[in-house]
Amino acid sequence: MFDPRDPFREHLTRRALLRYGGSVGAALAGASSGGALWRAASALGAGLRAPDSLPDPTRAAGSATEKLPFEHIVVVMMENHSFDNYLGVIGRGDGLPLDAAGKPKVALPDGNGGYIHSFRMPTTCQLKSLPSQSWPASHRALGNGDNSGFVAACGPAAMGYFTPDDIPFYAGLARTYPLCDRWFASCLAQTYPNRRFLMAGTAAGIIDTTTASILAPPPPNGVIMERLEAHRISWMNYYTDLPATFLFPQFMANRPTHRAQMDRFFSDAAAGTLPGVSFVDPGFDTDESEENPADIRVGERFTANVVHAVTTGKAWDKTLLVWTYDEGGGYYDHVPPPRVIAPDTIAPRLPAGFAPGGYDQYGFRVPAVIVSPYARRDYVSHAVHDHTSVLKLIETKWNLPALTFRDANADNLLDALDLSGPPAFAEPPALPEPALGLNGPLPAADCAGGHDPTAGSPHHHTLIVANR
Repeated sequence: MFDPRDPFREHLTRRALLRYGGSVGAALAGASSGGALWRAASALGAGLRAPDSLPDPTRAAGSATEKLPFEHIVVVMMENHSFDNYLGVIGRGDGLPLDAAGKPKVALPDGNGGYIHSFRMPTTCQLKSLPSQSWPASHRALGNGDNSGFVAACGPAAMGYFTPDDIPFYAGLARTYPLCDRWFASCLAQTYPNRRFLMAGTAAGIIDTTTASILAPPPPNGVIMERLEAHRISWMNYYTDLPATFLFPQFMANRPTHRAQMDRFFSDAAAGTLPGVSFVDPGFDTDESEENPADIRVGERFTANVVHAVTTGKAWDKTLLVWTYDEGGGYYDHVPPPRVIAPDTIAPRLPAGFAPGGYDQYGFRVPAVIVSPYARRDYVSHAVHDHTSVLKLIETKWNLPALTFRDANADNLLDALDLSGPPAFAEPPALPEPALGLNGPLPAADCAGGHDPTAGSPHHHTLIVANR
């Protein structure tokens, strides 16, 4: 029987981290983040790059390449949704397998002799704390490498998906700009380790979203923001209630000028004065991040406003925006994640009884779209990406040394761009408005407990097929 209690959710809440971040940073300010270069050349295969290698060894580190006409990279990372959960039925990319009637046909065993079918979520609210993306649940969901364990690991809610009627802006974004249908989370784990990969190219031992993960030793080869600063490339973390860069409290302790709240982002975007790299964060203690039990329409509106600010800003012609998710949130995806080069020699710190595993395994697919005037029209990228592809893009633009084996060997996202002629999206295309509109008051929060799609739902009779 599926147990809805997740014993591995010893969370430091987002609000607690917001209060705690400054003192953590002060306490760790004297520690050393190191700058270690892994000397494991004997372990490299032919053509693989090592940490601290340059994308272009013929040019000086920190020198921008004129071949890439964008000057501003904006990264919007939301939370906890798989590709199939959001984009599986938009009719573009490798979505949910469909039957002859055009309906998703996947059904997974529930561990009790029955099967749970893919189903449309009955509302835009989610269940509280379900499905789970913990290390144990994620590894169980992987099944025998075929993604067959989602229901047994995460409960029936894992098989729910949303449609373009629920999130019209996201569907329009993914139908218009280059869609990446092989973008995987960086590891089979929760938010904090995956966001470490985004900024450091490694989780450096952490596997969960806990206090201990914040206080864990920092990545030994530093974070991308250090590389930017070393070469005088501007960066900023724009945030709503909590800067994601606080995952590196020691590093952020003495950098108050590198974080600003969202009103500053909108004014900078309008004026065309965004820095070289912008990390843009939704409200983690509100529905904006889209983590359960959020009403996903609230986060959709946040992203729509960010994209609108970029496309209407004075520097649109020199900007590239990446929209993606930290991990799949425990929601089903039908594409098994492949193995990948480990970022370094640091093994995950696993409690007794946890599923064995390492950082040489991608996590499940997540939504990802590349937004830029130079984006290819009518393009779906099938190249394998993960969050370290963002690092590789930054490193390629400014010829910065890689942080780990993972980002050194990641794809740089440039397949999504067409630099051979006039930009296809010089005039930003019209996109559907988000479900809640761009402006105006938000609806009163009503997702505190979520809505169980397997109880009292008009879809209930379609979910479970016993003894199939």
